[in-house]
Amino acid sequence: MFDPLIARAGLPADASLAAVVDAVHRIPFGAPSVRTAEGTLAEWRGTSATKHALLAAALRRRWPHTEPRLVHRVHHCARDRARELFGPGAARALPEEGLWDVHRYLTLALDGRRVVVDVTYPAAPGWDGASSMPVAAEPGTDHEAGPDADREKRVLEAAHCDPAVQESFLAALTASLAAR
Repeated sequence: MFDPLIARAGLPADASLAAVVDAVHRIPFGAPSVRTAEGTLAEWRGTSATKHALLAAALRRRWPHTEPRLVHRVHHCARDRARELFGPGAARALPEEGLWDVHRYLTLALDGRRVVVDVTYPAAPGWDGASSMPVAAEPGTDHEAGPDADREKRVLEAAHCDPAVQESFLAALTASLAAR
């Protein structure tokens, strides 16, 4: 996964950890046709789940000592907060009571501590390679993923989420972010 990512991102083969994180961070937000790391790489767009799966796979290959761990956060997003973060179009896609969702990010082992990395929404390069990033979701309950992170995410979604509301919000959020 590392070499195709490096090639697609236009990075040199010896790119730094921070450069690779920044490259995935710049991938546009949106669900690929096949919601996997490979789908994100092929279509150069992804969600929190697919972008972090791609990044984790690349880091495991090139920097295994960073021990990337995927984390799922069950959180609630209120309509007012969605309007503040993503604009009125995304907020209108939410029911009055808001949305329960499962967000994915990852943590890395750096200098003897766990560092949060969240590359969900596109951002300009700038991660310093050492500090934690803010999680791109409201506060909630975090669940470190095991060996089958996608299955674990589906189990959490089945327990907490309305799939129709999730898909509607995903489409509206993608459109809102593309318009920026």
